[in-house]
Parts: sequence; C-alpha cells; structure tokens
Amino acid sequence: AKVDIRLGRILEVLPFPKARNPSWKLRIDLGDLGEKWSSAQITNYAPDELIGTLVVCVANFAPRNIAGFLSEVLVLGVADSAGKVILLSPRSPQAGNFLPNGAKIY
Repeated sequence: AKVDIRLGRILEVLPFPKARNPSWKLRIDLGDLGEKWSSAQITNYAPDELIGTLVVCVANFAPRNIAGFLSEVLVLGVADSAGKVILLSPRSPQAGNFLPNGAKIY
C-alpha cells in the first residue's frame, strides 16, 4: 500500500552514453503526476518500439542521480533467462484507449 505504482506512456527515448550499463533515458507521461524521467536498462528494445508504449512505474521512490541524470520513476520489468528485461505492461492492447496515463495500479 505504500508503493505508488502507476501506468505511464513513454513519450521520448534518448541515448544514455554516461550510464555504467547500457540504458535509455525515458520521458514518461504519468497523467496528473506530470511527465517524469527514468533511466532504464532496456536496450533490448529499440527507441521506436518504446515510444507510445504503456509501462508500469513506481512513482513514489526518491529520485536517483545516475551518472548526472535524475531518474524520477522506476520502470518495472522482469528479466528473462537471457537477462533481457521484459517490460510490464497492461495485457489488453486496447488498454491505451480507455486507461488514462497515471492510472493507479492496485
């Protein structure tokens, strides 16, 4: 109950060459919470695959400074057997049509 998990939509993906591990900088729309940035080790996804994608994020962790970049939210995923992170996202492809950005996940 103390972890605030929200639905967000990726708006922008930028390279993050200063990160210790290969990562992207993500700008995510969290609705009423505004747009937030995240550093995510999800380079197994191409930027054009990520833009517009609905993702599940922890919105109330303290921001972290990662190689001079302020990561404000944690994007959730699960590592597969090869170590690639698979993003958590709503199951229904129609979710983006009726679920608002920033919707709270219970």
